Amino acid sequence: MGVPALSADGSVELRATATDQVVGFGLVAFSLVLFVYYTLWIIILPFIDSDHGIHRYFLPREYAVIIPVVAGLLLLLFIGVFIMVVMWKSRKPAKKSD
Repeated sequence: MGVPALSADGSVELRATATDQVVGFGLVAFSLVLFVYYTLWIIILPFIDSDHGIHRYFLPREYAVIIPVVAGLLLLLFIGVFIMVVMWKSRKPAKKSD
């Protein structure tokens, strides 16, 4: 969460703490490294000879499809479970009629 701060016009705004900034920077850096790795793996690597040493740093090409598909299915599963839990917790008990 951010730290509340009073702005010049008198309204309250949230400012990021140092921890928020470090976590945000870490997430951006991780995403950038993952994007560069995947881009090299999918776009550049097929044009390099298969006996070149760089191939030992990358997984086999079939994982280039399997990993995103599994990650997407897990994401959909977690979203579905989250929606189910929220709907289950927010439902109102049925009124009993006499």
